[in-house]
Amino acid sequence: MKIPKRKLFLLIIFAYVAFSLYAAYNVFFSTKVISRVHRVVKKETGAPSGVVRDGGAVAPFLADEWNPWEDEQVDYNSALNKKREAFKQHLARIDKSKSKRFKVQIWGKAAVGLYLWEHILEGPLNPTDKVAQWREGELQLGKIDFSFYTGPAVVQGHVPLDMNSLVLVLNGREQQKVSYSTRWLEHVQALVHSHTVLHVAVVLLGNEQCNNDWIGPYLKRNGGFVDLLFLVYDSPWVNDKDVIQWPLGVATYRQFPMIRPNAQLITSSRPYLCNFLGTVYKNSSRETLMQVLKQSGMDKECITTAREKWLPQETADSLRHYQTALAQSELTLCPVGINTECYRIYEACSYGSVPVVEDVLTPGTCAAGSSAPLRLLKAAGAPFIFISDWKELPAILERERGMSQEQRVDRRRRLLEWYASFRQQMKERFADVIEETFFKSG
Repeated sequence: MKIPKRKLFLLIIFAYVAFSLYAAYNVFFSTKVISRVHRVVKKETGAPSGVVRDGGAVAPFLADEWNPWEDEQVDYNSALNKKREAFKQHLARIDKSKSKRFKVQIWGKAAVGLYLWEHILEGPLNPTDKVAQWREGELQLGKIDFSFYTGPAVVQGHVPLDMNSLVLVLNGREQQKVSYSTRWLEHVQALVHSHTVLHVAVVLLGNEQCNNDWIGPYLKRNGGFVDLLFLVYDSPWVNDKDVIQWPLGVATYRQFPMIRPNAQLITSSRPYLCNFLGTVYKNSSRETLMQVLKQSGMDKECITTAREKWLPQETADSLRHYQTALAQSELTLCPVGINTECYRIYEACSYGSVPVVEDVLTPGTCAAGSSAPLRLLKAAGAPFIFISDWKELPAILERERGMSQEQRVDRRRRLLEWYASFRQQMKERFADVIEETFFKSG
């Protein structure tokens, strides 16, 4: 039967519309059928999988959401965590390998503290004015960061203390100085009892006859709180453990400066054989010295200025005259005073003028023995001329006359090099002993 074209056309249109509606229904309203390869099942909320719901129906088991890149993501995260952990361990190794630094503060309440700070440790001081009420400085030495405070304005309770390790520089030469030093020790003892300070060392300008019993009770070995004592002069207490011998140094209380050697100081022609400027005590070997110089006629070849009374302070003119004498003399004569060790020895070394040292023990309780006196300097190989009697001096000066300029310059250079090396040794020893005692003793 022949279908009219009009009906056929309408039938095609109807079929097209029906197919379109069916397709739209499947896209927007019907549940998708996903292939096994690309299946993603969402976990139904509201009830755990496999439990009975209202009406007795059992909810189907729903698997966790599946991600086609899940394995790669797990591997990536695992690798990332391993890298992070390795980096943390690397940082930990770096931190562990870093040298741990320690902080130590020095309170200079005696002039010998300036010799420690400026001449031995070579630390800076601000302000540079030597008569300033408050001076301070900082330096790094090995693993230790040192800070230093000195001057009349450095008083108890008014020094900034942001560390628990302290070095106190004191003077114990005479009773008045001992009383002042004791007050400082009592102040530090209170800081120790309050746990503000944990470690304490003392640098002490001791008594010239080595009578230092007053400080004994403060030493840790005697039940006190002082871990270390750096002690000037040949005390029998020195054991190189908790009591270390320390050099007297130059007279910083008289404003003797730090001398930096130069070519002129080493190579210049010096017009005098020797010098002695100082106090001549009655019935002392210093009287013998002056008599020997005069009787031998060599006093004209030496710079000598004698006074009968000791003066604690220098004037600007007297200091300049003294320094000129050291710089223009081949030898500096160093007779004993109350103690064999004197400032003059170190001041002569500063100018390359060889100390001629009277090598005899003085009265008191200082250590005796084959290495005393001046055992610290002798142990360091001091290139001095040691004599036991000033009657030996004329022969020494006669030999000086016969020396060539080249020989004198070479000896001068060796003396200056030795003195620089000696200060460096004391610098290293100071830091090493403090580090070992304060920070490694447990």
